[in-house]
Amino acid sequence: MKDTVRTRFAPSPTGYMHIGNLRTALFAYLYAKSLNGKFILRIEDTDAGRYVEGAVDVIYRTLKAAELHYDEGPDIGGPYGPYTQSERKSIYRQYAERLVEEGKAYYCFCGKEEKGTEPSEGYNRHCRDLSPEQVKALLDEGKPHVIRQRIPLTGTTSWNDLVYGEITVDNSTLDDQVLLKSDGMPTYNFANVIDDHLMGITHIIRGSEYLSSNPKYLLLYEALGWESPEYIHLPIINGQNPDGTISKLSKRHGAVSFQDLVSAGYLPEGIVNYIALLGWSPKTEEEIFTMDELIGRFSVEGVHKSPAVFDYKKLGWINGKHISMLPPEKFSEMAYPFADIEGTALESKWDRLASLLQNRIDKFSDIPEKISFLFRLGEYDTALFTNKKSKSTPESSVTAIEKTIECLKGHDDWSEESLFTAFSSLAEKMGLKLGQLSWPVRIALSGLAATPGGAVDILYLLGKEESLRRLEDALRLILKENLADGK
Repeated sequence: MKDTVRTRFAPSPTGYMHIGNLRTALFAYLYAKSLNGKFILRIEDTDAGRYVEGAVDVIYRTLKAAELHYDEGPDIGGPYGPYTQSERKSIYRQYAERLVEEGKAYYCFCGKEEKGTEPSEGYNRHCRDLSPEQVKALLDEGKPHVIRQRIPLTGTTSWNDLVYGEITVDNSTLDDQVLLKSDGMPTYNFANVIDDHLMGITHIIRGSEYLSSNPKYLLLYEALGWESPEYIHLPIINGQNPDGTISKLSKRHGAVSFQDLVSAGYLPEGIVNYIALLGWSPKTEEEIFTMDELIGRFSVEGVHKSPAVFDYKKLGWINGKHISMLPPEKFSEMAYPFADIEGTALESKWDRLASLLQNRIDKFSDIPEKISFLFRLGEYDTALFTNKKSKSTPESSVTAIEKTIECLKGHDDWSEESLFTAFSSLAEKMGLKLGQLSWPVRIALSGLAATPGGAVDILYLLGKEESLRRLEDALRLILKENLADGK
């Protein structure tokens, strides 16, 4: 085994980056970097049917946004290129033919009709024992064929997975898998083994769904006379269904690709932080990490065996922490497109509004709902004017709002500083604490129990005309309901 740890991420260019794929890339990156190793990107594009135009660029952009900086790859090169499988076609045939010559693989000329009649039966090994003469005759007549691995019919294959421990599989349960397809392209399983060896990969990190395929990889390494890498299989990621049951994460659970989550307003660093905790624990109570901190804390001992459950609430909490850590000017810049305030009166006050929002959202797409009251005041219950902590009642609110209207009508300087001074002075004159005056005024202005910012902030954002209109409407609403209740 080489001294330098080398891991790889080998995605297929299918058009998007599923959360499970991104976690595989992240863990491979963290494992390599935590041990001062190398992280390699390889594009597995041998399945033309799954290829999506532009998907390779999606992979590049996703890894860059997630700060998974690879040391070698198709776009930056390296000593073991090319790093795109379709450009390595001749390499795979060379090794497949070698295995045939050594009796460790064989030509298979079967069509679908020669396979087992039941899906569980797999291939029935019809061509496994064809004579050399039969094989030559079929090749000479140009009959389409594949090359299959000659799996031992008896015995077992064992390995020590760094997460799941010692695993043993009976060889009799394994199919003679296809190594080279009829079009000359390698299968995923075969290309992986060849490339991982030739690129010096020391540790394979992938999802536990590949555990059942691992014996075939090991038998290929053995057949080729190569030392196999170490294996780290990660627990699957499940999603929670509406009825509370758990199933493998899929689109029915919501946004499950990196691009979808970013479009929904999550920060790349928030997504990465959360995904790191899907199947791994730092063995402490800490949950908020930068990339450098993840590299410093990561170890394979922290990887779990049991499935992880994707929890949007937890993702939101972690992402909100990362949002709050942004420099204010960066938050303002990133949040602005989500606010949709261009051309409105709020546009010139965006920096102030942004400062009120930064610690009050879990993701940028929360912003429209958070600020909707500034554009339209919906119907609200006057019960909101009652607040024990602020000693507010509908009756005391009438007095507070009347005095506020009286104070603000003659107030022309609508800056925050001036409004705060006027409001504080009014509270003092009324013998109230600022919070006692603020509660009913804020309810009148917003119709909400919780808002980004207090009464003075909302007065400033709404402007004089709209603020007075809402205060007067609130006054009429309370008085009307009091009359209706006979008060």
